[in-house]
Amino acid sequence: MLPPANQFNSPRNVPSPTLNHAPSHVKQSPMVHYTFLLVGFSLLVFVLHTLDDLLLPLIYAVLLSLLLMPLVTQLEKWKWPRMLAIATSIFLVIIGIVLLFGFFGMQIVDLRSELPLIQEKLGVLFDQTQQQLAQKFHFKPMNHEQVIDSSLDTLQKQGSKYLTSTLSTTLGVLSTVTLVPIYIFCFLYYRDHLRQFMFRFVEPDKRTTVLHTVDNIQHVVQGYMTGLLTVIAVVSVMNAAGLLLLGVKYAFFFAVFASVLAVIPYIGITVGSIIPALITFVETGSVAHGLGVIGVFMFVQVISDNILAPLLPPRK
Repeated sequence: MLPPANQFNSPRNVPSPTLNHAPSHVKQSPMVHYTFLLVGFSLLVFVLHTLDDLLLPLIYAVLLSLLLMPLVTQLEKWKWPRMLAIATSIFLVIIGIVLLFGFFGMQIVDLRSELPLIQEKLGVLFDQTQQQLAQKFHFKPMNHEQVIDSSLDTLQKQGSKYLTSTLSTTLGVLSTVTLVPIYIFCFLYYRDHLRQFMFRFVEPDKRTTVLHTVDNIQHVVQGYMTGLLTVIAVVSVMNAAGLLLLGVKYAFFFAVFASVLAVIPYIGITVGSIIPALITFVETGSVAHGLGVIGVFMFVQVISDNILAPLLPPRK
């Protein structure tokens, strides 16, 4: 006996996919996406600013470790113990930095001894310039001693703030100088352990690729830092040659000072050329000599930016 016809034609209770299943993906609003990016970036900046006392020595130590790696490796190939090779490399760097700062210190002491004479000449030039401008534009000239007194009053009012800032900066520099050699020693001595620790987070079939990538990054950073130091050295020699031709005092000091600042394009060389140009102008009383000093720095900067900087770091 057959069942009723309505049993054949009645629809079955099949669950609707649109009711019981969620969509495979939900389109996120662009505003929500950019809000998360902004919050994440703000948190990153806050963390970096909070931990700058810890991160800056680490960054300096990593860069110096990469620079010292070839020397340490070469000493180890000569059968030096790793600890002795690292200690010798760090000691050589410290000796170089001490000699550099000693040279700068002696130059600054000599320059400071001539500051009263420079100040006197600058006051005479200031009075002469004011007299000429007063005759032309009809205003009452101001004595340079009044300018100095007002500057001293301003300095005394803000002296405590400057003193606090100087002390905090000095303590920060001392802590950095103390920590960086320790970090360098640890990075170089335990570099094999650091590499093995990194491989724990990499799949075995990708370790060779990661190893090549890390080695390439190391070589690129080493080459760039070596090229940058080479550019600074060459620019220092060129600046010193130009300043010596002009008869500028403390030519080597100003040449190295401006060359280090020349790492900052255009702004650094501008700051580095103002002081020697001003001192030369005060010493000689000639505007042409002061402009000549600025011209030397600008000419060397053009050569550095267009020839040396593009050539040396990529080659390295």
